[in-house]
Amino acid sequence: MTKTVNLWQSFLRVKIVTVYDLSRTETAILLAKFPDENTVKSNTEVADGGIAEENSDIPIDPENVRRQMWTIYNKRFCLKENQESFLGCHSQKGRDKDAAVLNCLKSQYSSWRSSQRSAFTKDDCTPAISCNPFIPQTGKVDDPQLFFGREREIRRVFEVLNSNNSVALIGEEGIGKSSLLSAICQQAENFLLSARKPIYLDLNGVRDEDDFYTALCEEVGIPKSEGYMLTRALKKHRVLLAIDNVGKMTWEGFTRQVRDHLRGLAEGQNAALQLILAATQPLDKLFNDSQDEGNTSPLAGICQEENIKPWDEAIAGAFIKARLARTLVRFTEEEISQLVQESGGHPRRLMQLCYQNYARYMEDVK
Repeated sequence: MTKTVNLWQSFLRVKIVTVYDLSRTETAILLAKFPDENTVKSNTEVADGGIAEENSDIPIDPENVRRQMWTIYNKRFCLKENQESFLGCHSQKGRDKDAAVLNCLKSQYSSWRSSQRSAFTKDDCTPAISCNPFIPQTGKVDDPQLFFGREREIRRVFEVLNSNNSVALIGEEGIGKSSLLSAICQQAENFLLSARKPIYLDLNGVRDEDDFYTALCEEVGIPKSEGYMLTRALKKHRVLLAIDNVGKMTWEGFTRQVRDHLRGLAEGQNAALQLILAATQPLDKLFNDSQDEGNTSPLAGICQEENIKPWDEAIAGAFIKARLARTLVRFTEEEISQLVQESGGHPRRLMQLCYQNYARYMEDVK
């Protein structure tokens, strides 16, 4: 376990490749062109390097590399919502443009590294070797410094919310829905175009319908109410309501009435609230009682579903390296590949496997 981690390459994969939707070829070229935070390679060097490394994702013709870089600079990095990140680069040409883009990347890299710092050490300069960084193994990650990835999902969620719609996050148990809900609530102030008060409500702590309304009103900071009085009160507060484990509404103590009420509260341009729901199944399947007598699911009708999938190999590998960066431990590339494959990119399983691998390393050190 002696290989050092390349945090710069991890940053490019996590914050640039995923956010700007680069293709596989574009990704390979970008990583080769900017191998570290102080280097920019020419298109010829990129092409020659691809040949030397037998990297089939990099074109062997420098002209093809140049065309791909033109697409990256002038299309991928010019998305309207992200244009500010590369502000000032688009007026440059040739090597000057390469240098300007590198400077913008370095600025984003510095911010990213700061966001990835965790409380694993007391001294910012000295890595910790005794504290296992792969904690928590289960449950919601609500520390912004420990939350990792999902930039693409967050961007899509806010695109839907900013179009005055609600969202349902659909994914298997342990895929990271609760952590994502928490991150969205934390970032709502910065990314919602129309201000709303974010409220996180986990139905695992709610017994029934009456308890739900009690919890909701308490979190909003209003007297206990239902029906019209609740609607009136919520319109004054404008709430972004994130409901975790919404599947519990199928349990005894809940009726379709509460779902109909939530739909009414979330409908329209000036709705009293917007919803972000987390569930393990699509809403029309989860609430199959809604299909009785030809009815449709009230929540499915207003929520655009976003499927939360396992991390891909690049993101999973970058997660491992980012967590190890504040320690003296380094997993080999072979170990990382094995951990990613064994976990299938499932965040919870990956965390558990990495915890065990780190613990084994510590035992060896002792």
